[in-house]
Amino acid sequence: MRSEISIPKGRRRLSDVIRASGDIIHIADVEDALGVSRSDAAKLLSRWRRQGWLRRVGPGAYAPVGLDSLASEQVLDDPWVLVPALFKPAYIGGRTAAEHWDLTEQIFRDIVVMTARVVRAKSQQHHGAHFTLKHVRQDMIFGTKTVWRGRTQIAVSDVHRTIIDMLNNPDLGAGIQHVTDCLETYFDRKDRDDDKLIAYADRLGNGAVFKRLGFLVECGSGTTTLIEACRARLTQGNAKLDPGLSCRRLISRWRLLMPESWPKVASA
Repeated sequence: MRSEISIPKGRRRLSDVIRASGDIIHIADVEDALGVSRSDAAKLLSRWRRQGWLRRVGPGAYAPVGLDSLASEQVLDDPWVLVPALFKPAYIGGRTAAEHWDLTEQIFRDIVVMTARVVRAKSQQHHGAHFTLKHVRQDMIFGTKTVWRGRTQIAVSDVHRTIIDMLNNPDLGAGIQHVTDCLETYFDRKDRDDDKLIAYADRLGNGAVFKRLGFLVECGSGTTTLIEACRARLTQGNAKLDPGLSCRRLISRWRLLMPESWPKVASA
């Protein structure tokens, strides 16, 4: 009579933890799944990492290692699941969110993350993925949607916050020309909401956003109401259309400095 195949206890416990936790395993997941103390949970994670079944992806965070990943630095098929483990409180934004919400057809190699954690390096590599980080105050994390990637919940700026973030910092939107293209796409969407754009910009509190938005709406397919809302919020001083470019030509009605390469517009 054939004996049943016996799965080692350690492997069974690891399987229980993976089923319960999802893509990223934390110490608390081991505590809950196995009913062990925090100290014992940390020891188990350390042991499974030494045995090659897990890889550490952040402080107290581990990812299961598939057989096809054992010899590679690429651990996860979807690097988005690393964002909560590495950068929480955080959300995915900028050009990455623009791609997610179909505001652009461009594909970007990096993942833009807005995080309330201290950012020591703007560009970071983790397990084969390239992250571009931007520090934000925790009270400025608003206007996000929760999306599921596998069994991991991830915050992504909603389509309106995505536009406002890129107007606030055009570099996060891959430059002002790409931001302009995304804005035009936004205006054609059924879920366009001019009032929400203004409300988000008001809460963000950067006058340059209204200068850029008002000017671009005036040049594009926006509405008079939106233009006037931006004009009513003009602050003193001049801002650059794109701080990453040389901007010397002043559009006085918007207090906005333009690149010489930008299509000619009246400066009055």
